[in-house]
Amino acid sequence: MAALSSGFGDKTTGSKIKEENISYTVGGKVYKAFVAYDEHLKGKRPAVLIVHEWWGLTEYPKMRATQLAKLGYIALAVDMFGDGKVATNPAEAQAFTAPFYSNPKLSKSLIDAALGKIKEYKQTDPATIFAIGYCFGGSMVLNAAKTGSNLKGVVSFHGGLKGVPADKNLLKARILVCHGASDKFVGPDDVVQFKHQMDSIGAKYTFIVYPNATHAFTNPMSTENGKKFNMPIEYNKKADMDSWNDMLKFFRTLGVK
Repeated sequence: MAALSSGFGDKTTGSKIKEENISYTVGGKVYKAFVAYDEHLKGKRPAVLIVHEWWGLTEYPKMRATQLAKLGYIALAVDMFGDGKVATNPAEAQAFTAPFYSNPKLSKSLIDAALGKIKEYKQTDPATIFAIGYCFGGSMVLNAAKTGSNLKGVVSFHGGLKGVPADKNLLKARILVCHGASDKFVGPDDVVQFKHQMDSIGAKYTFIVYPNATHAFTNPMSTENGKKFNMPIEYNKKADMDSWNDMLKFFRTLGVK
């Protein structure tokens, strides 16, 4: 993916990106995550958790972690399924994700565990941690925020919007939703209900709609997967770049220099 502009400043020149495959245990189960950061940068920096699509921790969220590392963040791509499992077809993906929809506390526990893990790094500014998610991951970071995870902000890219009810006593994070106007999986009724729910508790959120963008519009593999599995998804380069830059602007509004 081509480098994208940002207000945070691309620090690629003179950088040395450290990429690590790490493991940690939650509830007796091993989770295999991926961490990236610039070893040459001094001091603490904002951190970003990245929650994958329903396919699992593929190369795509790892690429996003490295992309963020080049911009000066420390990023951790989360393994939500355990043991680094990756679905090879929609049936497997549905089986892997089903427990999270029946038990929203599961996603919060795993995101909170990843939050604790990234705080162990000396590079992490513990007061400035974000979580972003794609498709399944978008719905998971929204659920984590709505159920009280201690995050500064969350960003959902083409994520599901139903999730758990928002609770003004639990929601701490600011929210950005990046939604495709042509999403066949997340319809207009879902959008209306989500906004109504957020408005009813006075939540601080931003909702941006990208023209002609389908579900999974940020992933360059979406067009191929859409054809392979007969799903209404495809990559949209403009919406991808625009939503990425909207995310970086959102981070800046929350104190990232």
